[in-house]
Amino acid sequence: MIDRRIKFRHIQCFVEICRQKSLKKAAEKQFLTQPAISKTLKELEEILNTQLLIRSRAGVTPTTQGEVFLHFAEMSVASLQQGLYGVEQVSSGGKTRLAVGALPSVAASLMPATVEKLDAITQDVRLTISDGPHGYLINQLRQGELDLVIGRLGAPDTMQGISFTQLYNEHVVFVARPQHPMTVDPDLTQLTNWPVLFPSAASAIRPLVERFLIANGVGDIPNRIETVSGAFGRAYVAKTDAIWIISAGVVANEIEDGRLVQLPFEMDGTKGPVGLMVRQDNEPSPAERMFRLAITQAIKDLKMA
Repeated sequence: MIDRRIKFRHIQCFVEICRQKSLKKAAEKQFLTQPAISKTLKELEEILNTQLLIRSRAGVTPTTQGEVFLHFAEMSVASLQQGLYGVEQVSSGGKTRLAVGALPSVAASLMPATVEKLDAITQDVRLTISDGPHGYLINQLRQGELDLVIGRLGAPDTMQGISFTQLYNEHVVFVARPQHPMTVDPDLTQLTNWPVLFPSAASAIRPLVERFLIANGVGDIPNRIETVSGAFGRAYVAKTDAIWIISAGVVANEIEDGRLVQLPFEMDGTKGPVGLMVRQDNEPSPAERMFRLAITQAIKDLKMA
């Protein structure tokens, strides 16, 4: 029997602390003070009569008991979120709600065609689309706020509890405005002479880009802005001498239209799989199955696979 002293706030706080690996960061995410979230964790450990987390200078890590509890706590939070969505679906006139997360490259290149295909297949799905960096979207998926995510395969430690189905491969590109000096004399070793839009720490392509630059003898880039914002990148690069390092899908339309120019560097080493990610305990709904069909058709039409 579940101890009635355990409240949802206990579970939610514990899950957030484990995700953030920090009491301070978890408190900020929950809009609480650090003493308040520490008190909530202490209450939970006292109720369960066991230590769930080990605190150190590096942050917090789950004990063996904490790992076990975290697995089921995350499932509980996700299930409750699905229940709330179910109520919302009943109130939306019978349409099934499907929440999709798309990394910026997917949102710009693949999602428009996928939505068109889905609309041709069915009118019974109410689609919501969110974009953002890999880490953010995966957290949203784990919490049950997203049903699936389309994007690059992340590092192993970010993919725990997540199932990945590959759809196609994508590489990274360096782009600049037309008539940029680097388009006339492309030299990767001169990259540090210009402002650079660099993948943020939470992005899936960050490790690939760092390894690529090291392999090509490019050191630290002091004048850089870390972002995965497509809207900012397009506007900023068009008006400045900045060079943008980004997944090809984000800027495919701009390159095709001539608004941006791809610098002629050999980028095969930055190729990586893009796929569909769901929770491992996920049972595909009819809406998700129709979405999978739509995205498969879109990839085929766009010749991305």
